[in-house]
Amino acid sequence: MDIGTGDGLFVYQSARLNPRKFYIGIDANTRPLEKISEKIHRKPNKGGLSNVLFLQAAIEDLPAELNGVADEIHIHFPWGSLLGAVSSGEPTLLRELRRLCANDALLEVIIGADANRDATELERLNISLPSVSTVDSLLAPAYAAAGFAIIERGECLPDDWPDLQTSWAKRLRNNPTRSLLYFIARAK
Repeated sequence: MDIGTGDGLFVYQSARLNPRKFYIGIDANTRPLEKISEKIHRKPNKGGLSNVLFLQAAIEDLPAELNGVADEIHIHFPWGSLLGAVSSGEPTLLRELRRLCANDALLEVIIGADANRDATELERLNISLPSVSTVDSLLAPAYAAAGFAIIERGECLPDDWPDLQTSWAKRLRNNPTRSLLYFIARAK
Protein backbone atom coordinates (compact mmCIF):
# COMPACT_ATOMS: atom_id res chain seq x y z
CA MET A 1 0.00 0.00 0.00
CA ASP A 2 1.29 3.45 -0.88
CA ILE A 3 -0.32 6.26 1.13
CA GLY A 4 -0.16 9.69 -0.53
CA THR A 5 0.72 7.96 -3.80
CA GLY A 6 0.73 11.19 -5.84
CA ASP A 7 1.02 10.23 -9.50
CA GLY A 8 1.12 6.51 -8.65
CA LEU A 9 4.50 5.86 -10.31
CA PHE A 10 5.90 3.95 -7.30
CA VAL A 11 2.86 1.65 -7.21
CA TYR A 12 2.88 1.13 -10.99
CA GLN A 13 6.62 0.34 -11.17
CA SER A 14 6.41 -1.97 -8.13
CA ALA A 15 3.47 -3.85 -9.65
CA ARG A 16 5.32 -4.29 -12.94
CA LEU A 17 8.37 -5.67 -11.14
CA ASN A 18 6.34 -7.97 -8.86
CA PRO A 19 3.38 -9.33 -10.83
CA ARG A 20 2.48 -11.83 -8.08
CA LYS A 21 1.86 -9.09 -5.51
CA PHE A 22 -1.15 -6.77 -5.36
CA TYR A 23 -0.54 -3.02 -4.90
CA ILE A 24 -2.87 -0.29 -3.71
CA GLY A 25 -2.13 3.42 -4.19
CA ILE A 26 -4.16 5.84 -2.07
CA ASP A 27 -4.36 9.60 -2.39
CA ALA A 28 -6.97 12.21 -1.56
CA ASN A 29 -6.18 14.05 -4.82
CA THR A 30 -7.17 12.20 -8.00
CA ARG A 31 -5.77 14.66 -10.51
CA PRO A 32 -2.19 13.31 -10.54
CA LEU A 33 -3.53 9.75 -10.85
CA GLU A 34 -5.60 10.27 -14.00
CA LYS A 35 -3.02 9.12 -16.56
CA ILE A 36 -1.72 6.11 -14.68
CA SER A 37 -5.24 5.02 -13.70
CA GLU A 38 -6.13 4.84 -17.37
CA LYS A 39 -2.89 3.05 -18.19
CA ILE A 40 -3.48 0.13 -15.80
CA HIS A 41 -6.72 -0.74 -17.62
CA ARG A 42 -5.03 -1.20 -20.98
CA LYS A 43 -4.07 -4.55 -22.43
CA PRO A 44 -0.96 -5.99 -20.72
CA ASN A 45 1.20 -5.46 -23.83
CA LYS A 46 0.25 -1.75 -23.70
CA GLY A 47 1.22 -1.31 -20.03
CA GLY A 48 -1.94 -2.60 -18.39
CA LEU A 49 -1.70 -4.28 -15.00
CA SER A 50 -4.22 -6.39 -13.14
CA ASN A 51 -2.40 -6.25 -9.79
CA VAL A 52 -2.98 -2.54 -9.08
CA LEU A 53 -5.80 -0.56 -7.52
CA PHE A 54 -5.86 3.20 -7.03
CA LEU A 55 -8.21 4.70 -4.46
CA GLN A 56 -9.17 8.32 -4.01
CA ALA A 57 -9.64 8.70 -0.26
CA ALA A 58 -8.30 10.22 2.89
CA ILE A 59 -6.70 7.63 5.13
CA GLU A 60 -9.31 8.15 7.84
CA ASP A 61 -12.06 7.33 5.31
CA LEU A 62 -10.75 3.98 4.11
CA PRO A 63 -13.25 1.11 4.28
CA ALA A 64 -13.07 -1.63 6.91
CA GLU A 65 -12.49 -4.14 4.08
CA LEU A 66 -8.87 -2.92 4.01
CA ASN A 67 -8.28 -3.72 7.69
CA GLY A 68 -5.24 -5.97 8.05
CA VAL A 69 -4.55 -6.42 4.33
CA ALA A 70 -1.22 -4.59 4.02
CA ASP A 71 2.05 -6.41 4.53
CA GLU A 72 3.86 -3.17 3.62
CA ILE A 73 2.82 0.47 3.77
CA HIS A 74 4.94 3.10 2.09
CA ILE A 75 4.71 6.83 2.68
CA HIS A 76 7.23 8.50 0.38
CA PHE A 77 7.75 12.25 0.42
CA PRO A 78 4.52 13.12 2.25
CA TRP A 79 3.20 16.66 1.99
CA GLY A 80 0.50 18.71 3.64
CA SER A 81 -1.46 17.11 6.45
CA LEU A 82 0.14 13.71 5.82
CA LEU A 83 3.61 15.21 6.36
CA GLY A 84 2.36 16.89 9.52
CA ALA A 85 0.85 13.68 10.85
CA VAL A 86 3.80 11.33 10.25
CA SER A 87 6.31 13.96 11.41
CA SER A 88 4.52 14.60 14.69
CA GLY A 89 3.28 11.08 15.40
CA GLU A 90 -0.37 12.14 15.24
CA PRO A 91 -2.26 9.36 17.10
CA THR A 92 -5.38 9.21 14.90
CA LEU A 93 -3.39 8.76 11.68
CA LEU A 94 -1.11 6.19 13.29
CA ARG A 95 -4.09 4.14 14.49
CA GLU A 96 -5.56 4.27 10.97
CA LEU A 97 -2.26 3.08 9.50
CA ARG A 98 -2.06 0.26 12.06
CA ARG A 99 -5.57 -0.97 11.28
CA LEU A 100 -4.54 -1.46 7.64
CA CYS A 101 -1.55 -3.59 8.62
CA ALA A 102 -1.29 -7.34 8.95
CA ASN A 103 0.76 -8.49 11.93
CA ASP A 104 4.47 -7.89 11.32
CA ALA A 105 3.74 -5.54 8.39
CA LEU A 106 6.37 -2.94 7.61
CA LEU A 107 5.71 0.80 7.53
CA GLU A 108 8.28 2.82 5.59
CA VAL A 109 8.27 6.62 5.88
CA ILE A 110 10.61 8.72 3.74
CA ILE A 111 10.67 12.47 4.31
CA GLY A 112 12.48 14.69 1.84
CA ALA A 113 11.39 18.15 2.97
CA ASP A 114 13.94 20.92 3.34
CA ALA A 115 13.82 23.24 6.37
CA ASN A 116 14.71 26.30 4.25
CA ARG A 117 12.97 25.68 0.93
CA ASP A 118 9.84 24.28 2.56
CA ALA A 119 9.70 26.70 5.51
CA THR A 120 6.29 28.12 4.53
CA GLU A 121 4.64 24.68 4.50
CA LEU A 122 6.33 23.64 7.74
CA GLU A 123 5.13 26.85 9.38
CA ARG A 124 1.60 26.33 8.04
CA LEU A 125 1.59 22.81 9.49
CA ASN A 126 3.17 24.08 12.72
CA ILE A 127 5.83 21.37 12.66
CA SER A 128 9.59 21.04 12.64
CA LEU A 129 11.24 18.52 10.41
CA PRO A 130 12.08 15.40 12.35
CA SER A 131 15.66 14.24 12.70
CA VAL A 132 17.13 10.91 13.74
CA SER A 133 17.20 12.13 17.34
CA THR A 134 13.52 13.20 17.26
CA VAL A 135 12.60 9.87 15.70
CA ASP A 136 14.21 8.22 18.73
CA SER A 137 12.94 10.59 21.39
CA LEU A 138 9.49 11.69 20.15
CA LEU A 139 8.27 9.54 17.30
CA ALA A 140 9.28 6.10 18.59
CA PRO A 141 7.00 6.39 21.67
CA ALA A 142 4.11 7.80 19.60
CA TYR A 143 4.40 5.05 17.00
CA ALA A 144 4.74 2.42 19.76
CA ALA A 145 1.50 3.64 21.35
CA ALA A 146 -0.24 2.97 18.02
CA GLY A 147 1.23 -0.53 17.64
CA PHE A 148 4.46 0.07 15.69
CA ALA A 149 8.07 -0.53 16.70
CA ILE A 150 10.61 1.59 14.81
CA ILE A 151 13.31 -0.86 13.77
CA GLU A 152 15.49 1.29 11.51
CA ARG A 153 16.04 4.99 10.89
CA GLY A 154 18.60 7.22 9.25
CA GLU A 155 19.45 10.17 7.03
CA CYS A 156 21.21 10.36 3.69
CA LEU A 157 22.04 12.86 0.95
CA PRO A 158 20.67 12.47 -2.61
CA ASP A 159 23.76 10.63 -3.89
CA ASP A 160 23.10 7.91 -1.33
CA TRP A 161 19.32 7.69 -1.80
CA PRO A 162 17.98 4.28 -2.66
CA ASP A 163 16.60 3.91 -6.17
CA LEU A 164 13.13 5.22 -5.33
CA GLN A 165 10.72 4.96 -8.24
CA THR A 166 8.77 8.12 -7.47
CA SER A 167 8.46 11.34 -9.41
CA TRP A 168 9.29 13.38 -6.31
CA ALA A 169 12.48 11.40 -5.67
CA LYS A 170 13.61 12.13 -9.22
CA ARG A 171 12.90 15.86 -8.85
CA LEU A 172 14.37 16.26 -5.39
CA ARG A 173 17.48 14.20 -6.09
CA ASN A 174 18.81 17.12 -8.18
CA ASN A 175 19.32 19.23 -5.03
CA PRO A 176 22.62 18.01 -3.51
CA THR A 177 21.96 19.67 -0.15
CA ARG A 178 18.51 18.19 0.46
CA SER A 179 18.72 15.30 2.88
CA LEU A 180 16.33 12.43 3.26
CA LEU A 181 15.10 11.11 6.60
CA TYR A 182 13.65 7.63 6.68
CA PHE A 183 12.36 5.26 9.27
CA ILE A 184 10.92 1.80 9.10
CA ALA A 185 8.52 0.41 11.68
CA ARG A 186 7.06 -3.04 12.20
CA ALA A 187 3.42 -3.53 13.20
CA LYS A 188 3.23 -5.34 16.55
